[in-house]
Amino acid sequence: MELFGQLAYGFELAITPQNLLFCFLGALIGTLVGVLPGLGPVATIAMLLPITFTLPPVAALIMLAGLYYGAQYGGSTTAILVNIPGESSSVVTCLDGHAMARKGRAGAALAIAALGSFFAGTVATFIIAIFSAPMVWIASTFQSPDYFGLMIFGLIAAVVLAQGSVVRSIVMVLVGLVLGLVGTDITTGQSRFTFGIPQLSEGISFVALAMGLFGVGEVISNLARTFGKPEVQPVTSLWPNREEARRATPAVLRGTAIGSLLGVLPGGGALIASFGAYVIEKKWSKRPQEFGNGAVEGVAAPEAANNAGAQTSFIPLLTLGLPSNAVMALMLAAMTIHGIVPGPKLMVERPDLFWAMIASMWIGNLMLVIINLPLIRLWVMLLNVPYRYLYLAILIFCCIGAYSVNNSTFDVMVMALFGVVGYLLPKIGCEPAPLILGVILAPHIEENFRRSLVVSRGSWWIFLERPVCAGFLLVSLLFMLAVLLPSIRKGREEAFRE
Repeated sequence: MELFGQLAYGFELAITPQNLLFCFLGALIGTLVGVLPGLGPVATIAMLLPITFTLPPVAALIMLAGLYYGAQYGGSTTAILVNIPGESSSVVTCLDGHAMARKGRAGAALAIAALGSFFAGTVATFIIAIFSAPMVWIASTFQSPDYFGLMIFGLIAAVVLAQGSVVRSIVMVLVGLVLGLVGTDITTGQSRFTFGIPQLSEGISFVALAMGLFGVGEVISNLARTFGKPEVQPVTSLWPNREEARRATPAVLRGTAIGSLLGVLPGGGALIASFGAYVIEKKWSKRPQEFGNGAVEGVAAPEAANNAGAQTSFIPLLTLGLPSNAVMALMLAAMTIHGIVPGPKLMVERPDLFWAMIASMWIGNLMLVIINLPLIRLWVMLLNVPYRYLYLAILIFCCIGAYSVNNSTFDVMVMALFGVVGYLLPKIGCEPAPLILGVILAPHIEENFRRSLVVSRGSWWIFLERPVCAGFLLVSLLFMLAVLLPSIRKGREEAFRE
């Protein structure tokens, strides 16, 4: 009964006019981000961080959360109708969604994607509500060594689940950790890694770095591509027939379960969840030959999984303060900007924020069904906007946002520098996501590491004496040893390639 009382409290806060407005704006912007190829929730959240400075914390975080799971909805629309994945997690939806559209079943595919996502979002919302309290209770017993071990485990798991070479991912994490330590030592007050540049004494602006890596870098990358005029498949009836509904229902259930699990894991989220659900659905299917040719399950499972994964990835962030992917790292940055420390104390110290965010997720998912299905043709029309105008507006917005944080032209130059870096990293086979996780976790890892050594008077045995910390470190070591084995490494590479 206590859980229902807390959810009722959350809904009471979420349905205030202000929070409803920002929930709607987040869902609307998220849908737009999902529809337009070349954009994504990471780049857009990075660009919107400066705007959230002037908003109340609850409204700001509700909007950013809505943008993330809203992008999963919008990406499926263009994937099905135009065969263009607006969001990376919708790539797999193109395979069967567009095939269904070519067979005249575009409306059914869109309805299955929307309703499957809504069901998955509803389940994920209750999973967050149910499992957050036990995780907070467990985390409340953590001490500094345990948090250190947990964050190391989070980084290693992110490396294992990242696409591409494990070695390159490790290098990206290490680079991120070094960048995160630039600035003034909180213990000694001495500057480090600043190279005599006074603007770096407070560290590298996270907003400028994120906007450069994901915003400017993505713009430069997409300007090198050519986007032709899309051929839109016609939409007739929006309702699936009885056979399609019968086959989609169990696929939605399986996709929801897979996405909910993978979203919680460090390094997981919507992208891994959608691909994982599709691969498993194809292997378990009695009709695997239909996949890629318009199988209903190929739309239902990944669409349910990506929305469930997007929402359950909030669990480790809100309860442990551990971002499981790049989007959650930006959410952690947004909380830090507003003076909010996510972790075990969040539910006690800021119950209004915690429960309002959870309630808003269900409201936002309901809004997305209403926004997406009736406005399908409007979203597709946006694809006709010339990209040279769109990206020029994004660059101007990025420059204004980077400058407005500290009123510093230096931050604009930092953003431009990391924009070039963000463009070059994929060219050499490196993922920027592990780097951004390293940057955001570096201060927390250092703080808990040094605090542990102070408590133990310099003894490193404290990290092995604490069973929780030792367990995290052991699992991290086993992960690294396992993924470096030739057979496992080959299987990992084949899984990502598939």
